[in-house]
Amino acid sequence: MRAFVTGAKGFVGTWLMTHLQAEGDEVVGVDAEIDVSDAGAVRRALLDAAPDAVYHLAARSHVGSSWADPEEVVRVNVLGTLHVLEGARACPTAPRLLLVSSAEVYGFVDEAVLPADETTPLTPVTPYAASKVAAEYLGIQAHLAHGLAVIRVRPFNHIGPGQGAGFVVPSLAQRIVEARRAGVAQVGVGNLAAKRDFTDVRDVVRAYRLLVERGTPGEVYNVCSGRALSMSDLAVRMLSLAGADFELVPDPELFRPVDVPVLCGDPAKLRGATGWVPRVELDRTLADVLAEWADRVP
Repeated sequence: MRAFVTGAKGFVGTWLMTHLQAEGDEVVGVDAEIDVSDAGAVRRALLDAAPDAVYHLAARSHVGSSWADPEEVVRVNVLGTLHVLEGARACPTAPRLLLVSSAEVYGFVDEAVLPADETTPLTPVTPYAASKVAAEYLGIQAHLAHGLAVIRVRPFNHIGPGQGAGFVVPSLAQRIVEARRAGVAQVGVGNLAAKRDFTDVRDVVRAYRLLVERGTPGEVYNVCSGRALSMSDLAVRMLSLAGADFELVPDPELFRPVDVPVLCGDPAKLRGATGWVPRVELDRTLADVLAEWADRVP
């Protein structure tokens, strides 16, 4: 299979490129050298690549920072998606297209009805989440109006080595390593009451390829573990794996203007379509991230 990946040098894109190549795919990856909000550049890149499959990952993906520049989030996440869809339509043979959305589109969900499945109403509460809802609907329109084989995917929190320090797990790993080396007794943390559904990025990219192979165009699939873990429990597990005994102290700068209390998904639809199940245990993921930061922090 010949694959075209946007956001190829990002956290998930790097792992996806590695996985696709390991599966024998011929892969063309683009990143900052192609601005997805430039319709002509995207079209030319897709026509040159002539892919069988497109994985659209390129996005402004940090939920918290989307409050600071919502216009940029819309430019990249919404217009960028439109241009990728239009570029795919222009190919002589239209490819299958995996449009990566986010579990953030679910927003506030009553815990009584969790885990969220793909029929759960969308109630975005951040600029990032709103941009992903808009991108999804562009994908629906392209499928219904033009027959483009768009498969939407809503990944829940995915973590692993290579993730930027602005995200919760690598940020905490960095602070734990720095505190241990500085000999201090406290580590700053954000909202420890929030609960999230974590999956290793290596399992996430497996799901993406399986969906391109076996998913139904026009449909949407959650990628998740089906279990919610509190940030408090996550922090305690990371401290234990690091062999550290620090006091966790709330840091106001690490709190978001709006933070969804619980996000937990139902992976049954994905499992039924592809047979996918997570393989990487959470403790292995956390240990790998801690080891990465131990090597990275001077």
